[in-house]
Amino acid sequence: MTASLPRVAGFAGAEVGRHDTLTTNCTSDTTAPADLSFSPGPVLLLGAPGVGKGTQAQLLVAKHGIPQISTGDILRAIRNDPSKVQTPEGSEAKRLMDQGLLVPDDLVNKLVSKRLTEPDTARGFILDGFPRTLPQAEWLDRHLVSNSNGTLPVVAISIVAAYDQLARRITGRRTCPVCRSIYNIYTNPPKVDGICDCEGAALTQRSDDTESVFTERLKTFEEQTAPVVAHYRALGRFEEADGDQDVDAVNAAIEKALVHLRNGQLG
Repeated sequence: MTASLPRVAGFAGAEVGRHDTLTTNCTSDTTAPADLSFSPGPVLLLGAPGVGKGTQAQLLVAKHGIPQISTGDILRAIRNDPSKVQTPEGSEAKRLMDQGLLVPDDLVNKLVSKRLTEPDTARGFILDGFPRTLPQAEWLDRHLVSNSNGTLPVVAISIVAAYDQLARRITGRRTCPVCRSIYNIYTNPPKVDGICDCEGAALTQRSDDTESVFTERLKTFEEQTAPVVAHYRALGRFEEADGDQDVDAVNAAIEKALVHLRNGQLG
């Protein structure tokens, strides 16, 4: 992957401790009632760093009344909530994280399997950070078939956007340390350069929100996601959504892709 590539799509995996999503500065959201007329089933949402995958996942969760299942959230809960380490899987995961070790695929699979037994997943769920490898994708497909109870198969939707657009979203990002409002010096600047509109506090930039770090992250995600994309594409359960649009237009494209994928399975 090089900067000359016109469009990129990556896998924004679960990173414990990092969950930035686009927010409307100084405003509160009014969430409409969930639409229960359509069951999305399991949805794997893919997207390169900066593509807005977190924002789109939140919109899908709000619209359809289904949970977002993130391996990062599962592992954070195990690290921070003593009640989560009462199972053998939780205890082993915490032991490994406390030692600074990676949690292996088979253990992550068990943790995800337990999360999928909870009642809120009956109509579907948004997968975030899992599956991140081909073996995990294959395991998930087998698991859902063997524990189906009418569960639809996973469909994958990748949000794609131009490299330059993604780079500007990442390198232009600034955050208020007080209210956590997120700005972008290119697309959503504060009224006064470097100052939060709400709190008057000096905005900060993450140390890793640089183009060199972004390029390396993107390369890693491209390498990780390629086999997963190929897997679901071969199964006829993959579509792309144009991420070079405003938030509402991207959401409409994702919804259209989701309905098309589900109708294709029913047909």
